[in-house]
Amino acid sequence: MIIIAKELHAYTITNAIDDRNVLSFHIDYFGEGHNSKKQKSESLPTDAVVKEILAKHDAVTNHRRFNAVLATASINHAIDYVEEFKIQQEQQQVEYQNLTPLNIVCVFSPPAQRGAKDKTNSDNSNVDKNSKDIKQLQEDLPQEKADNQVEPEKKKEALKEIIANYNQQYGTNHRINEFDLYYQDVQQRIKDQKYSNAGFPHKNKIDIVIVVDMLLTGFDSKFLNTLYVDKNLKYHGLIQAFSRTNRVLNDSKPCGNILDFRGQETGVNAAIELFSGAAKNRAKEIWLVDSSPVAVKNYQKSIETLDTFMQEKGLDCSPSEVANLKGDIARAEFINHFKTVQKLNTQIEQYTELSDEEQQHIETALSIEDLRGFKSAYLEIAKDFKRKQDKDGEGIEIEVQQLDFELVIFASAVIDYDFIMGLIAKSTQDSNKEKMTRKELINMISSHANLMEESEDIIDYINSLKVGEKLDENQIRKDYQAFKADKTTNELNTLATKHGLQPQTLQDFVGTIINRMIFDGENLSDLLSPLELGWKDRVKKELALMKDLAPHLHKLAQGREISGLSAYE
Repeated sequence: MIIIAKELHAYTITNAIDDRNVLSFHIDYFGEGHNSKKQKSESLPTDAVVKEILAKHDAVTNHRRFNAVLATASINHAIDYVEEFKIQQEQQQVEYQNLTPLNIVCVFSPPAQRGAKDKTNSDNSNVDKNSKDIKQLQEDLPQEKADNQVEPEKKKEALKEIIANYNQQYGTNHRINEFDLYYQDVQQRIKDQKYSNAGFPHKNKIDIVIVVDMLLTGFDSKFLNTLYVDKNLKYHGLIQAFSRTNRVLNDSKPCGNILDFRGQETGVNAAIELFSGAAKNRAKEIWLVDSSPVAVKNYQKSIETLDTFMQEKGLDCSPSEVANLKGDIARAEFINHFKTVQKLNTQIEQYTELSDEEQQHIETALSIEDLRGFKSAYLEIAKDFKRKQDKDGEGIEIEVQQLDFELVIFASAVIDYDFIMGLIAKSTQDSNKEKMTRKELINMISSHANLMEESEDIIDYINSLKVGEKLDENQIRKDYQAFKADKTTNELNTLATKHGLQPQTLQDFVGTIINRMIFDGENLSDLLSPLELGWKDRVKKELALMKDLAPHLHKLAQGREISGLSAYE
């Protein structure tokens, strides 16, 4: 007897997107020039595509917070792209001397060949193994396998040069005869993109990797958000390639970005329909994020909602009025309203096809200056609420306890400590075209979450600079560290005087805590013992001292946890 089983449910990519297990896509179809859209799967000149990518890359990757893959039609095509990126970026370096070039790498499988007869047996063994590995690898790389049948030596020499340039860029020592190690290194660097350049500098990262077949299936990285497409894709291959970009990370990555240079909108629609199962009638709605006109309208609406909220509180909708919100519940409401504004702003900033009219609507809805001002106000409230949450939420409203500040959407991949030190130095130079005023610098620093813990010190340092005094970046860095050390010493001396302690004794007490990242209650008792207080008065003194000292310790800890401190807050 034959039993025919009925399929209960086919879990498609449409279901996965709908369930938020993977992201939706934002797709731009580019044609010749900036205003026409191709629909014939035709290729554009390589130089035109590179020019477009260089113009769009920072926006689409959220200022290099993420990285990208460029899918090309053949190995020769990929080699051409390597050369064209080199030419155009060298030209850009001449025109814009302060521009940091994109780190471009390329990976394609080498021709599988046996070693030459004059090699040692050991060398021949390694080459034979490499050749077998490559043959096995190419079973899943049909285009590369076919390409390597034509002029294999030419492709081999090109790949050798690509690997040599990679070694020079990253300080590695890869060889074509150990191709798999090179391929693994490329994959790992894509995954190591992360946000901050502090622990892993940009020079070690990959901005764009040029491929033919590789990395378009099976490879996952949360820090890959963009696919540039200059090859014909369809159905399963198209879905697989697009899906490299849509792994969920956080709200700084609202979607996977696809920039198609072959005008394949018809093919995309066909693939969406084919792989949508029972949800065909709403597949495009699920698969694709809002178009730019819709996204801009949503952004305008979120600002109108914020304006209504402020008006209901009897305040104008301006950054300076946020400080006048009364009560934690009202401030929590502001956090939620402006967080929506910032999420939509983050999404729109990654759109590459905004018209001049849409750009004007965005600026009219909320100026850049006001946006920065609201960010600054948001971060000030977030800093205060986070301190309250860190005390186990005791004595605070439930609305504050449950707040998720999602600070990642307020952090910048570009505006970090090094960037700010450079800008401060430039601000002291009279003739520098990139010079910013002190007010502009302070607004920028105040509006980015990754500088939140140190912003107060940096701003105080900027305000301490003498007008007209020219300083280079090295001097700025040195002076700032000295300024910060002096400020810390002065603050502790003030605390010591206030609480009747010897300044040096308090300095030593704090130094021990920060060196060990442990708060020891016995040391606190020893600190207060010279005051010869009874136990009731000593408890009052401990509470009063720790109320003043705890924020100072958190600041010195720079986000690290001090074990045992929470019990004394």
